[in-house]
Amino acid sequence: MKFHHALSVAALTLSLLPVCAYAAEKKAAADDLAVVGERIRQTGEQIRTDLKQARARFEAQKEREAAERKREAERARQQAAKEAAEKAAIQEAKRQQALEAAQAQARREAALKAAQAERERQIALAEKRVKEEQAAREKAAIALREARKSTGPKGLADESTRETAKERAARALREARLSAGPKAMAD
Repeated sequence: MKFHHALSVAALTLSLLPVCAYAAEKKAAADDLAVVGERIRQTGEQIRTDLKQARARFEAQKEREAAERKREAERARQQAAKEAAEKAAIQEAKRQQALEAAQAQARREAALKAAQAERERQIALAEKRVKEEQAAREKAAIALREARKSTGPKGLADESTRETAKERAARALREARLSAGPKAMAD
């Protein structure tokens, strides 16, 4: 019986061997699963960390781009303001130049009108002098004729109180020369 008993123990051992091997295998698989699980957990943590860093980099990039757009808009606004100021200055300079040109033109026209008025005044004065001179000559000629006609007792009568025709003619001639000047009588 001992043999039989040994055989039964051997059969039992052999039947338990796959169960033990299965348990050992199961334990090894559980250990592998734990390692894989830990590895998955670490990978998940790393992915979450990488994702947070990527999100932070993305937000920082967005902020930099927004700040750059803002700076660019401010530069464009300043450039537009500068160009508008330059354009206004150019327009003001042109307006000032046009105003100065108009004023210069008005001064030239006023000077021409004044010169024309002076010429007309000089012509009128000259005509007036000529007329006065002509009248004085006519008056002197009449007085001279009368002086020539008056010969005899009538012409010499009362010389002390009356001036003679020659004296009247000479006086009229003097007055004409005085009123018109010596150049007018230079004929």
